[in-house]
Amino acid sequence: MQMELHTGIELAIALTHQPTLPDLLKTATTQLETTFGLTHCWALELDLSGRTLHCSALPGEGEFDCGDFSHPFAHLLQTGKARELTRAASHRLDHPGFQNLIEASKRPESLWLEPLRGNDGRTLGILVLCRNAPDWSGIVGQPLYLGLLQLLTHQWVAQLQSRDQVWQRRLLKRSLDTLHDAETVRKQSQTLANTLVGTSDVMTRLRAQIVRAAGSQLSVLIQGETGCGKDVVATGIHELSDRADGPMVVVNCAAIPDSLLESELFGHTKGAFSGADQAKEGLLAQANGGTLFLDEIGDMPMALQSKLLRVLESRQFRPLGAQKEQHSDFRLVAATHQPLRQSIEDSNFRRDLFYRLSQFPLQITPLRERLDDLEPLSRHFIRLYRAREGAGPSGISSHALKLLATYDFPGNARELRNIVELACLQTPAGDDIQPDVLRLTDVFADPCTAQAPGAEWYSTEAAAGSGTEEIRDLKAAAQAFEAAVIRERLRQYGGNRAQAADSLGLPKRTLAHKCLKYQVTQV
Repeated sequence: MQMELHTGIELAIALTHQPTLPDLLKTATTQLETTFGLTHCWALELDLSGRTLHCSALPGEGEFDCGDFSHPFAHLLQTGKARELTRAASHRLDHPGFQNLIEASKRPESLWLEPLRGNDGRTLGILVLCRNAPDWSGIVGQPLYLGLLQLLTHQWVAQLQSRDQVWQRRLLKRSLDTLHDAETVRKQSQTLANTLVGTSDVMTRLRAQIVRAAGSQLSVLIQGETGCGKDVVATGIHELSDRADGPMVVVNCAAIPDSLLESELFGHTKGAFSGADQAKEGLLAQANGGTLFLDEIGDMPMALQSKLLRVLESRQFRPLGAQKEQHSDFRLVAATHQPLRQSIEDSNFRRDLFYRLSQFPLQITPLRERLDDLEPLSRHFIRLYRAREGAGPSGISSHALKLLATYDFPGNARELRNIVELACLQTPAGDDIQPDVLRLTDVFADPCTAQAPGAEWYSTEAAAGSGTEEIRDLKAAAQAFEAAVIRERLRQYGGNRAQAADSLGLPKRTLAHKCLKYQVTQV
């Protein structure tokens, strides 16, 4: 009796010092095997759903469906009573999982199946005791065995409660984090709506995406048509990020000649090439600690694309003429109006660079597909005009908005701003913009007669010699003529800048620069 008491105390101490449920079950089965001379002891845990028993210590098939009565565990859970199972009886059962347990137990003479319940009546699982003697009364009737079962079930319930509490705390934390994240997104999206204006569903989703992009360090690729506000999106990402206090360096890849673009990006040492009279810090170095915005990256030369890819992978670069590499910690945002996937197929853009740039892709929907944004955008541009000029219209009439809704805006929000600002100039201060001052048809209906900013009167007929007496600004007239020719040539070649530039005897990059300067949109 003293030996049993001594053994019981040791077993109790061992069971109460286990940190997790798997540790508890492993210790309990090992101690039961040693104390009572069992060949094996298995602990089958009932999952939270009450549908499956599983034993992590059992090799191979260790799960038993509680609704499958081809194995004895389902009957045992239903009756709640322990029972003995002989080798002969177990041999007749053809359940593969149960036969796997028998094989892992080395086919004992007898099994004792003991269902375990907590004090609250909750079924915890089943103990499977294996030995090569048929008499179990000398074991399962002992006070030591019964005491150990009681302690095991008590500790089992305590482990489940602890696990439930941990899970509940994790669930609560996750819920609070989700609410906090949603509130952060809402507030930052609301701030972003002051510059990225629009009430449509697509704009609401875009603002939420921008907030999430700003919270990461992933490279962002902004794609959308000319004039849709890619620069506004890029600025929003920078200002909402943890790099907002750092610089935002903007590089227009289409406006810088190929021969200068590499020097602008990487910088150069004194004497690196002809004309390099002094060392110059590159834009990559200037973007350290901030954001590097590569606008119109689709126009970047192939040779420079491979160098940029290496920089993005290592953040290391070497200025022209330098012997040592430099490091720059920048976050990359790129934008393009070109279909890069088609450029990849045409071998004009590197596939690996595309995937490196588009870790977080953003697509801006053209204005013609979100006409719900016409009114808030128009009023936003009117407010900007009034703030700049000190006076202007108070708003825009419903008839004017209806007229705007009939137009498809190939130049997107930028074109709408030009139209609204021109209308502001022709509307008395304090009045609403009316349809008669919206220059849509006569300005934009035919690309040949489209007007450049500051030369609203211009038409290609004037270029032919008629109406020249109305010219008051020769420079504006020359720019308007140039813009009209470029627009017509782009229309002729279906928007292909390379063909249009070649037909005009211009480098493609020069044509791109003029398109930006004169706000020529592709038709």
